Amino acid sequence: MSVVLSTMIFLTACTPETKTSAEKDTLVFADAGWDSIRIHNAIAAHIIENGYGYNTDVMTGSSPITVRGLIQGDIDLYMEVWTDNVQELYDSGIESGDIVELSINFDDNAQGLYVPTYMIKGDPEKGIEPITPELKSIADLPKYWEVFQDPDDPTKGRIYGAPPNWAADEILREKFETYHLSENFNYFNPGSDTSLTTSLVSAVTKGKPWLGYSWEPTWIMGKYDMTLIKDEPYDEEKWNNGYTCEFPGVKVTVAVNKDVLEKTPEIVDFLKNYKTSSDLTNKMLAYMQDNDAEAEEAAKWFLQEYEDIWTQWVPENISTKIKETI
Repeated sequence: MSVVLSTMIFLTACTPETKTSAEKDTLVFADAGWDSIRIHNAIAAHIIENGYGYNTDVMTGSSPITVRGLIQGDIDLYMEVWTDNVQELYDSGIESGDIVELSINFDDNAQGLYVPTYMIKGDPEKGIEPITPELKSIADLPKYWEVFQDPDDPTKGRIYGAPPNWAADEILREKFETYHLSENFNYFNPGSDTSLTTSLVSAVTKGKPWLGYSWEPTWIMGKYDMTLIKDEPYDEEKWNNGYTCEFPGVKVTVAVNKDVLEKTPEIVDFLKNYKTSSDLTNKMLAYMQDNDAEAEEAAKWFLQEYEDIWTQWVPENISTKIKETI
């Protein structure tokens, strides 16, 4: 997900109501390198520029680099902090007071083993009958191994794992053994997230069986109907003993540098109300994918389609200004 840190990249247009651009502060967003953070940046930037009259800018870098930038004040706003990925650094910034957490953008994210929902429920419109109707949990997988037959080893099923060097790959490999899935399945390691996605899309497009690792939010979940196979509820002791439970959810926050509180208190009030969900983010990512759109286009689509949500984030006079621009 990381990219090389660069200097300020984009200076977006601003149409302030009462002050010139030179009189307004420029607020810098963190871009840690993935599409969903860019969409949330674009939504917030559109509101900040057109509703409040501030300029915005973007600084790119890996998650650790951008969090350090937030601590140091080089970055003002961070719309999607995956806190578990930078926990120690993030917590140190919170403890020092340099980072102020304003809201939880979403915490309903998930990851694990998925199947296309049509395998369980069928799809009458496509003429697909349910072929794993009683598949609910990982414990049910062995009786359906033949459905997921490995083309390279017909004596076992295939589970598509996470790409190499991902933390999820190590976790899934251990779960694979502690759940004794190796007795009926082969763990297939795709070379990259692109290879993993290609295998899933190819199967779903053809209405074929597929079993493997995925996560949310992602455009896949916004475009296709997928079902996460149930696992034991998350428990720290079980997680530390062979990962014998579901993946823990990650708190994804909206955070700012401490100086923003005094510099732009009205923006702080707006961001305290900023909350979406994995499902909404899935849909926005799917819009980007389906329309070959940029983050700014997906942001405008969100503002058009989900007025009932974002108008709760800002005062009425601000929402009126925004509506005139979308």
